[in-house]
Amino acid sequence: MKPNILFFFPDQLRFDWLGLSGMAPIRTPNLARLAEGGVVFSNAVTPSPLCAPARACLAAGREYEDCGTPDNGVDFPIDRPTVYRALRAAGYHVMGCGKFDLAKARCDWQLTGKRLLDEWGFSDGIDSEGKWDAVNSGRTAPRGPFMAFLEERGLRQIHVRDFDRRRRVGPAATFPTPLPEDAYGDNWVAQNGLELLERSPRNRPWFLQVNFPGPHAPWDITRQMERSCRELRNLPTPVGGGDLTPEAHLRIRQNYSAMVENIDRWVGVYLDWLEKRGMLQNTLVVFSSDHGEMLGDHGLWGKSVPYHPSIAVPLLVAGPGIEHARRIAAPTTILDLAATFLDFGGCRSPSDVESRSLRPLLEGRACELRKTVRSGLHRWRTVFDGRWKLVSGFSRGLRVGADGIELFDLANDPGETRNIATECPGVADRLRRMLR
Repeated sequence: MKPNILFFFPDQLRFDWLGLSGMAPIRTPNLARLAEGGVVFSNAVTPSPLCAPARACLAAGREYEDCGTPDNGVDFPIDRPTVYRALRAAGYHVMGCGKFDLAKARCDWQLTGKRLLDEWGFSDGIDSEGKWDAVNSGRTAPRGPFMAFLEERGLRQIHVRDFDRRRRVGPAATFPTPLPEDAYGDNWVAQNGLELLERSPRNRPWFLQVNFPGPHAPWDITRQMERSCRELRNLPTPVGGGDLTPEAHLRIRQNYSAMVENIDRWVGVYLDWLEKRGMLQNTLVVFSSDHGEMLGDHGLWGKSVPYHPSIAVPLLVAGPGIEHARRIAAPTTILDLAATFLDFGGCRSPSDVESRSLRPLLEGRACELRKTVRSGLHRWRTVFDGRWKLVSGFSRGLRVGADGIELFDLANDPGETRNIATECPGVADRLRRMLR
């Protein structure tokens, strides 16, 4: 019997901000529950640390150079085959909700959120706006389903004014949102996913992708989330400092932690829903993210850079036939989720797909799938082998040598503060050969 597939895909969640990473005291008991019953990949990266390219790579099973979406200003080519179409053709009821970002450039989701779902391969779902896209596009009238929902509740203009205030204040805007709990973006998306499951046919396997818009900036959290996060005090401090005070950095990281913990809460709600209906044992559950968040490290916010807080993402997989409580340190890319979904769904991957199924690793039949993994955006590229990381073409850093190469030993320099390319030429040359 084909398994159901439940894929949690939040936006901008870095791996080290999960409690199970051991690097930050974040309370993620439901992700720990997944880890106990499955596999954690501790060295997973995104093929591109920007929303639209990362999601296009996953949808197409192609590396950044071939995904058809070089940045957020280019929509995913509608004629490209997708993993979703392949699953639907194999008999799956394919569902999705939240921020897909496959047509981000045009900022028009229709109020129903169904404009391109059928073309991408979905049977049912709601494609909704990201956090800033919702406000920027829906300032005068809704152009997507989330702002339409807020409009019906009389909350759209309140939400716009709140985000305008956050834009003026900048990263230090850590005050709570005026939205009620059920209208908060991540909570609304999660509820949409449960409703999709409730109305899905019971005579077919299903696939559901839940695209949380958080934990993305701005750092808006509900009052209930704020009550619990202010007690988190021993959070890692930013690498390289910044212009904000230590207390401001702490409050931002508390808010980010609250967003992560809230998503973990929803993971638990879904797992309980599956267990209550007797579906959990036949459901592949995957948790990852499109990219990370700098959170003030190196004085940077957001993503789009080759530093590890930007490219390193969580990747947890549990389900039928998968080993329990296993941690894999081999380099991994979320690009390989495309082939993994197709493999478990009984589909053959097209010959031109660059994604590779993780199933041999998940079932304990292999210890390594790739020697190195890659990430890139615009002109820079990085190659990572689980310890050594080579960066080419990144122009911001002052450490770059004449050849434009940086090399970091993440085992001894996890903050990526020292370029040792000239000290380890053999390692640099080996990884340079892996550049495309």
